[in-house]
Amino acid sequence: MNSRTNVLGHAIRCALIAGTAGLMAAPAMAQDAPTATNLDRIEITGSRIRQVDVENAQPVLAITRTDIERQGFSSVADILQNVTAMGSPAISRANVLSAGENAGGTYIDMRNLGAQRTLVLINGKRLGISTSGYQDVSSLPVSAVERVEVLKDGASAIYGSDAMAGVVNIITRHDVTGVTANVYHGQYSQGDGARDRFDVVAGWANDRGSITVSAEHTEEKAVWAKDRGFSAYGNTDRHPTEAWTTVSQYGQITGLRGPGCTGTATCSYSLNRGANPLNPANYHLTNANAPDGDVSNTNEQMHLNYPLKRDSLFVDGRLNITDDIRFSTQLGYNKRDSSRQVAGYPLQSSTAGIGPMSIDSYFNPFGRKNGYATPTAVAWNHRTWEVPRVSDSSLKTYRAVAAFDGSFNIGERYFDWEVGYQYNKNELRQHATGNLHKERVKNAVGPSYYNAATGKVECGSAAAPIANCMVWNPLVAAGVTDPYGLTGNQALIDYLMPAEDSTGKTVGKNFFATIAGSIVTLPAGDLGFAFGLENRKETGEFIPDALAQTGATTNLASGPTGGSYKVKEAYVEFNVPVLADLPGAKELTLNAATRFSDYDTFGNTLNSKFGFKWRPIDQILVRGTWAEGFRAPTISDLYGGGSETFTTGYADPCDTVYGPSRTSAAVRARCARDIANADTYRQLKQGNVPITSSTDQTPVPFTNGSNPLLQPETSKSKTLGVVWSPSFISNFNVSLDWWKIRIDNTIVADSPNQILIDCYEQGIDSRCAQFTRDPALGIVNKLTYGNRNAGFLETEGYDMDLTYRLDTDSLGKFSTNWSTTYVSSNIYRSTNDTSVVPTPTNGIATNATSGFRVRSNLTLGWDLGDFGISWTARYYSGVKEQCLNATAHPDECSDPGVRAPWYSGSRNYNERGSVTFHDVQFRYNLPWDATVSVGANNVFEKYGPNMYTKPNSVFSYYGGYDIGRFVYMKYQQRF
Repeated sequence: MNSRTNVLGHAIRCALIAGTAGLMAAPAMAQDAPTATNLDRIEITGSRIRQVDVENAQPVLAITRTDIERQGFSSVADILQNVTAMGSPAISRANVLSAGENAGGTYIDMRNLGAQRTLVLINGKRLGISTSGYQDVSSLPVSAVERVEVLKDGASAIYGSDAMAGVVNIITRHDVTGVTANVYHGQYSQGDGARDRFDVVAGWANDRGSITVSAEHTEEKAVWAKDRGFSAYGNTDRHPTEAWTTVSQYGQITGLRGPGCTGTATCSYSLNRGANPLNPANYHLTNANAPDGDVSNTNEQMHLNYPLKRDSLFVDGRLNITDDIRFSTQLGYNKRDSSRQVAGYPLQSSTAGIGPMSIDSYFNPFGRKNGYATPTAVAWNHRTWEVPRVSDSSLKTYRAVAAFDGSFNIGERYFDWEVGYQYNKNELRQHATGNLHKERVKNAVGPSYYNAATGKVECGSAAAPIANCMVWNPLVAAGVTDPYGLTGNQALIDYLMPAEDSTGKTVGKNFFATIAGSIVTLPAGDLGFAFGLENRKETGEFIPDALAQTGATTNLASGPTGGSYKVKEAYVEFNVPVLADLPGAKELTLNAATRFSDYDTFGNTLNSKFGFKWRPIDQILVRGTWAEGFRAPTISDLYGGGSETFTTGYADPCDTVYGPSRTSAAVRARCARDIANADTYRQLKQGNVPITSSTDQTPVPFTNGSNPLLQPETSKSKTLGVVWSPSFISNFNVSLDWWKIRIDNTIVADSPNQILIDCYEQGIDSRCAQFTRDPALGIVNKLTYGNRNAGFLETEGYDMDLTYRLDTDSLGKFSTNWSTTYVSSNIYRSTNDTSVVPTPTNGIATNATSGFRVRSNLTLGWDLGDFGISWTARYYSGVKEQCLNATAHPDECSDPGVRAPWYSGSRNYNERGSVTFHDVQFRYNLPWDATVSVGANNVFEKYGPNMYTKPNSVFSYYGGYDIGRFVYMKYQQRF
């Protein structure tokens, strides 16, 4: 076999195999390369061809076992989240309002293109997915991980659907001999958020086979929003009196023209504290001033980070049947339990479909039974502060891979083959409490009477009592003990708030076969190839509780999801050496791959990839790729049931204070077609009061659905880079890669915001038909949106990685790892109308994206004998966001009146500064073959800037920022 090795290739190969690479490309080591053998050939993420020279045409980041152990992060997701190419996924522990089957999981979002566009593999095989295509990386114990390879390039030609932004390949440990036990404990300096992990890795191996078992238990405690300044209040502790909700726990009468009510509108009344709720004289006009008014701060009851537990088991077994045939299997089990709490439900009788308190209710102070001059049924509000809403999620994940693989040679040519079967199953159970049964509430506040025989107030009338009904007085404030209030009244709570249970299941099955080797010897080397077949089926369902399906409770109504799809695929890859050992061309190699995919849902697609690597001299490598990609519609995309949601981060363009209607005559004119008072119209939030910032939550739920006619997304990605490993500097390596990704025909989960922007700002009349407005209030009261293929996403930037290691005899070993991602452009358009100017998100924070132009990590290490120390600085660049309130807070509005072509009118922006978090770890190897490590992440307890647009969060803070100083200790014992 004609094969070559070189200094740079040997350096990277040693790093990947021995686990000595840094968080970037591995440093080159100036030493002679050994003679290549069959054992030298390894498979690197991004190619199916085993080869000696492992520097691929595409950039691959290696995170080794050593790197993992030298960080203070306790999960695979936390480690990957701090890679500079990663964004913060929309569903995370920072977004406690996340609902549905994916809540409670942890996901990877590369290039801020969405978690569903990043493919996650375990040993080159797909991780199990939910019905909406999310891959929960918490299903794998960190103790089982040998290394993680991050391919920062599209790879659908190699791996199929979803590999658009990149690929994360988690390689597990195998051939372990002995036992290693680890204990980890850490918590925030505020005394909360404790994390405990215990794991054991045991292995046995000889020449015939091996078995490696990894068992892990992890528990992470809650962090409450009230315990951090940025999340204690709606607009942070900088403005603690703002953004409180008027739907409070004190109980209110609304829609009444009683004493003190002036003007044309009706008024809201609240009970005097501690007064008799049956006496009409004991009510006052609701005071909307925080914090002493009749309002509530919902953040007091919400998790900032919710608690979770994980129990994991992973088994790797290998048996050498002959010298050339091997059987291998990986078996995995993971159980994840999480619990999310948000504030008690803001019940409004006028919008929940319950109706007013009956004129014949015993508890209606303005009804027939309490002496009011003009008896009337009254609307009412009550936030059920007594019973916060809690959603418990339990996910069991099963994984099994069984394969035969081996190698054979024909003459001097080696061939590798593998045939196997993969099985993934996720079983989900969710248990929700704290939502109210609408019909029971309606009866509870309906006609009622005092039954002298029982000494109780009962439903109905003496002549017509209502059986199996309990009365409720929603005007009794939370915390007040009353036989007809919720405080301490478990029987009434059980009656009004039945628990809801939902279930889900996904099953993935895949038969696969691959053969790879060399076809012919060319003057520059062997022409390598790989050919493979896959036959995959994904089946899934998510069944909400029957009460949720019928909309019987205040929980977000949703229909069942269920369906499946099949795909048959064939792929081929070629690695063609063109030139070798020539002046100006020490190596020139071309790579090409293509994959044909036949889906039973939308048809077939063909995706190809081309790459090159050129080494003009031994110390410089130039590389580049061009790749097509695709993402197939998921089960939820195609067969999902409609679900209701109170949209957060909602902005109505017709609002005359914060919306473009304030400055754009064209937008104002379009709004006037639908709103009678367009010149004075205000967007309303919960409680039907005007918003006090640029975005807020809707007072009524909107409905999201699916579309069985969806087509796949398509993408094109390009990379071009250079790697330099100078011979005159030992152990130094630097790489710079340009990348550009464009995704067309995007499956847009659409959004209420985009629908309204298209209607009023872009003037697209067809989008105006997707919603209606309340004729009196003017607010959008009904909006249905679903997935669709429309528009595009495009992002472009640069990755720079540098490593350097200096070994000395007396001062020890010094190492430097520096990784930086610079995003030069990030734009999108969610419509196919080419006249619409694309919207940029680069450098602009919104509810959906952080907008960072630069993320950079610098790690410095020093090891001397048994002692070692690591220091890491994690940098996030500054961004702009819409001002909280340019009039009320001009000091937080650095750039008012900004005009841009992608929206009508002007908007007010504020500069948010950069932030750097520092991590440190000290470690020492003890004489009894143990290592103890202590450290702190965010050692200086630095906080990022307040961000009122709430990017990937429900609080005024970016969801990916550190939330305090986290101090930890790890103890590792080897046997």
